[in-house]
Amino acid sequence: MPTKKLAIVGAGPAGLMAAEVLSQYSNQFPNQSYEIHVFEQKPSAARKFLMAGKTGLNISHAEPIEQFIQRYDQVDWLKPWVEQWDAQWIQNWMQGLGIESYIGSSGRVFPVEMKAAPLLRAWLKRLAEQNVQFHYRYQILDLKKQKLTIKNLKDQAVFEQEFDAIILACGAVSWSRLGSDGAWQQWLSAQEVEPFQPSNAGVVRTWSKFMQAVFGHPLKRVEAWVEHLDSVKTQGDIVISHYGLESGLIYKQGRALRDLQKKSQKLQINLDLLPDQSLEQLIQKLQPSKKQSTNNIWRKAGLDAAKSNLIRELVDQSLWNHPEKLARQIKHLKIELEGFRPIDEAISCAGGIKQQQFTEHLQLKSNPYVFCCGEMLDWDAPTGGYLLTACFATGRAAGEGVHRYLES
Repeated sequence: MPTKKLAIVGAGPAGLMAAEVLSQYSNQFPNQSYEIHVFEQKPSAARKFLMAGKTGLNISHAEPIEQFIQRYDQVDWLKPWVEQWDAQWIQNWMQGLGIESYIGSSGRVFPVEMKAAPLLRAWLKRLAEQNVQFHYRYQILDLKKQKLTIKNLKDQAVFEQEFDAIILACGAVSWSRLGSDGAWQQWLSAQEVEPFQPSNAGVVRTWSKFMQAVFGHPLKRVEAWVEHLDSVKTQGDIVISHYGLESGLIYKQGRALRDLQKKSQKLQINLDLLPDQSLEQLIQKLQPSKKQSTNNIWRKAGLDAAKSNLIRELVDQSLWNHPEKLARQIKHLKIELEGFRPIDEAISCAGGIKQQQFTEHLQLKSNPYVFCCGEMLDWDAPTGGYLLTACFATGRAAGEGVHRYLES
């Protein structure tokens, strides 16, 4: 059987997983020989993956799969792949690369070394040993059927090349300086792509000068929710930023906030600043005293400087000395928002190529030579290992899809 020539555009986690699947088929079965070319416009692979690992590479999450899969907005679409290549599979795969992992107290899965670089080095080494060819600083200018127009950014030479199949693993549009610039959208029709929106991003709120003293301070152990059918109350910390609010707790409410935005409804998040206290307990603690200042009463009730400043910023002063009214505000503080931070600052994106544009094997209906994976697809998830897990899983699914297509 003649060697099939394959192109993978993008050397991020999804593209590398697709390359791994196809290289394993090629090495295990000599009669199914694939010549695999990975094109990456940056000088090195997986730059966003490395950036994500700078503070500790959270690669997956060990919670039960029934809960895990519900973190995605496209449950039915992603479920077969995420179940097949789940957190346990990822841990075993890492071990095969010589990278030990552990499960943290929150259920998150990390490599023992915490960093992404050792894992990436071992992975790229194995792929090279399996004859995957990497072409760095090569930019794809155009895609027509099975032909790529390619620019060598080192010498500016432009040439065309045909492939038996092409996998697009180009990412979405956040952190464009790391490679995901969204230029691939010009190769598809507007009807095929759900417009991108920032996901896992901070939210904007214009503060008065009074709040500057607590910029960078956390609102510790608060509960957040959105007045929305699908919003679930979640607890954690939120950081007060010069532009608004930021943290994983905010990210978890992002989907509900975006739904409000789509419906042109008022963007608002609700906080319980003291979720461990009942309303009755809080009212009792807020009773005025001639011997204590308001600041001291609030501090003893559990309100630190960040929470106190937020109350002074948002709650009318006429309520400060009314324990019951103030307690109700503390237990249900409404914060109006102005939007999200720019999409290029977002950890990930919602939107992408729509499910109905693909066959069940991630093959584009409009171009059967092309398969897609990773953040290009229209799915969304919070941080916590869910993003990488879906990139790995869809990368493997696209690789399997190409193999099935070429052997049919």
